[in-house]
Amino acid sequence: MSRIPMSRLSRLKVTATVGLCVGLGGMQAARAQYVGQVSAIVLDARTGAVLSEQDPDLRRYPASLTKLMTLYLAFKAVRTGQVTLEQPMPVSVHAASMEPSKLGLRPGSTLTVEQAVLALVTKSANDAACALGEFLGGGDETRFAAMMTREAGRLGMYDTVFRNASGLPNPEQMTSARDLAVLARHLIVDYGEYYHYFAVPGFYFHGHEVPNHDPMLGAYPGADGLKTGYTAVAGHNLVTSAVRDNVRLIGVVMGAKSNNRRNATMAALLDNGFEAKGVAPVAPVARPAMRPLLLARAGGGGVVGRHGAHGMRLASMRLNPVQPDEVADASAIPASYTRLRRGHGTVTHIHPAVVHAHVHLVGMGHVTHATHVHAKARS
Repeated sequence: MSRIPMSRLSRLKVTATVGLCVGLGGMQAARAQYVGQVSAIVLDARTGAVLSEQDPDLRRYPASLTKLMTLYLAFKAVRTGQVTLEQPMPVSVHAASMEPSKLGLRPGSTLTVEQAVLALVTKSANDAACALGEFLGGGDETRFAAMMTREAGRLGMYDTVFRNASGLPNPEQMTSARDLAVLARHLIVDYGEYYHYFAVPGFYFHGHEVPNHDPMLGAYPGADGLKTGYTAVAGHNLVTSAVRDNVRLIGVVMGAKSNNRRNATMAALLDNGFEAKGVAPVAPVARPAMRPLLLARAGGGGVVGRHGAHGMRLASMRLNPVQPDEVADASAIPASYTRLRRGHGTVTHIHPAVVHAHVHLVGMGHVTHATHVHAKARS
């Protein structure tokens, strides 16, 4: 497969010098370049040709985009038979101590390789990333980070150094938009049989739904992965791949000031890329109508036990007869309810003038209302 060439010979010289300093242990802590502007690049995934770029070689903090390399090495280990997707991995004290975003893994527990993969692509869980890195690195995340850096060099990611498996802040951990585009392309081309994981809407872990928070999925036509990333010093980062009319593009945006600006920048760059490839524009994806959803659980005994969620329905109908809130019993949530966000048992008092009941409000979210059209068959 073709490699993306370096833009200038001088960059090769700088890279060689930096690599020598790292090897000698004499390099000061590397600082990413922050000048307030976005770094971005768009590639044709098939050929590797650059369709557009904006400061793609600035060395920046990757944040959770680091997990793309963790996933690359995980897929490589599965492909070669070093591990299996069903194989359980231990959770160390170190892995469990990672800062959020996280699954909340406990020391001494286990999760499978596949569960870790899903946790990385959906929630961007740092504890799962560390556990996976330790597992693949023979019990040592630092050793795994060295493996990540060596693999980056093998792939032609000349501005990249990794220091952990998650992307949590480290002043020596750096990359560039160009390097991340190279990595995304290798993920798609080298391990295409695992690429579908990036498009999953979510997964269940220990009975709890973990949704995918990639903002481009379902919002940008043709988008089917890859990863978001954010820290205060890195800014808002995003790597996205989208395919239309058999043309697949890869976009990278780093250092945006907000999620909305990052997403809009990515959409505009991909739109321009598809136009340059002669692909006709596609209308934005229409999102289904959403309405509030309340989940209620009745308290113990008396009036409370008799009413529960039913009491909340009556109250909502009194307050808004035309369009009352959707209410469901927490013990039996319909499968059609989506984007559930659980709370912590806040006691909600429904005014006695409306209905005589007290219930526990255990969650709030939204429910999608689909429109069903029935057509008569024609002969």
